[in-house]
Amino acid sequence: MLIRTNNCALVGVAAIPITVEVNVDNGIGFFLVGLPDSAVKESQQRIETALNAYGYKIPGRKIVVNMAPADIRKEGSAYDLTLAIGILAASEQIAGAAELEDYFILGELSLDGSLQPIRGALPIALEARKRKKKGVILPVQNAREAAIVDGIDILGATDIKQVIDFFDKGTPIEPTRIDVANAFNDSLDRYEYDFSDVKGQENIKRAMEIAAAGGHNVILIGPPGSGKTMLAKRLPSILPPLCLEEALETTKIHSVAGKMSRFASIISTRPFRSPHHTISDVALVGGGTHPQPGEISLAHNGVLFLDELPEFKRQVLEVMRQPLEERRVTISRSKYSVEFPASFMFIAAMNPCPCGNYNHPTIACTCKPFEVQNYLSKISGPLMDRIDLHVEVVPVSHEELASDKPSERSAEIRKRVVAAREIQKQRFAGHPGLFANAQMSSRMVREYCRIDEAGQLLLKQAMDRLGLSARAYDRILKVSRTIADLDGSPNIEIGHLSEAINFRNLDRDNWGRR
Repeated sequence: MLIRTNNCALVGVAAIPITVEVNVDNGIGFFLVGLPDSAVKESQQRIETALNAYGYKIPGRKIVVNMAPADIRKEGSAYDLTLAIGILAASEQIAGAAELEDYFILGELSLDGSLQPIRGALPIALEARKRKKKGVILPVQNAREAAIVDGIDILGATDIKQVIDFFDKGTPIEPTRIDVANAFNDSLDRYEYDFSDVKGQENIKRAMEIAAAGGHNVILIGPPGSGKTMLAKRLPSILPPLCLEEALETTKIHSVAGKMSRFASIISTRPFRSPHHTISDVALVGGGTHPQPGEISLAHNGVLFLDELPEFKRQVLEVMRQPLEERRVTISRSKYSVEFPASFMFIAAMNPCPCGNYNHPTIACTCKPFEVQNYLSKISGPLMDRIDLHVEVVPVSHEELASDKPSERSAEIRKRVVAAREIQKQRFAGHPGLFANAQMSSRMVREYCRIDEAGQLLLKQAMDRLGLSARAYDRILKVSRTIADLDGSPNIEIGHLSEAINFRNLDRDNWGRR
């Protein structure tokens, strides 16, 4: 008897429907075809033991399982439940075969028959709705994640017996329901860190506000303990709130990567990823034999923070150059390529020298000038070219730390950021996919960042006197445009330009030299 069940293969962040055809006929043997990987091939032993736990068995006849389309590689253990139900229906051990094709069935089997969580529940549920299926049957641990997709039934099962009874005896499985709007809004502003915790550092807070308002990349450079990491961790709290579309896109990536917790349904706060400096280039940008999203994709719509930037391998940093420009990363293999979104704000922090005390107000630096230069040169010019704000962080004084003066809360800063982003949204209404000043091309800089003669003279003097590089020119204009937006000014004024020039410390020829 021939039976068809349905599952999905994950390719990038998309779900590709897979039809599992099971035929039980006269003869002996178990044949699994359709480009399965080792985990799928090993499913026979898990299925057999799980079925025995409930009094069912794999029939001692010829079983042929075809996973179509055969040219897509089937990976992982999420096909266990699909195969098991197909075998039971094809061998007529359960009824309800006619209903099997109305559902996507997926889950990993333990030897006792319980179901273990799988990756990619959200994109699979979206695909099920697109294919007009009645619902998705999956492990209960993934039910909340998939239930944000309305219009279909999300049936979370704890074990294979529950699924068998659903088809064989009509025993209902209670669908999981999620009020997406409430779940999204309830946790929209729940950030662990707030700028009100930061004493002093008003100029650095200002730099972070400008970065958030224009989507600019930032590098913080200063001695240990000056507050670089503390400030970076609070950046997501002043970014504009995620819209529902962004939240779904972010949740899909985390779902495919298997990063969703059992109790999570949707990611409603901007991600903050901070990988260790020993990370490999594949782990950072994604890839592997069977490509998976990397840290830059997990930071999509959020912040990627690299602390101790010079300690990262140069090759690891260089592979970020293209994603920083294109806001996506393409992983190519011999037979196919996968594209992952990677639109993130890049925040880096580093010490100014090997000992960390260069330019420290009270502690002398023990490094020789060439050591300082060698340390700074670990960061390549092309990478620095993609960082708009270079901010020098100095330690906070005792008076500021001991002060009872309240600091401005993140919510207040965010209001100004959101207002500036709204101006940019209107400015770039005719440019799909463009939402912040940092994304402007050189042609758009000439169009939207016009300055008067006094501004041109100031910029020329700054480049001549401070030794600013030519690549700093466009960056200064973009940042100036953002500062003007924060002020609600239609034009870039002298004050806006002056402030932007002050945030190009590392472009100065004499920086790092004594």
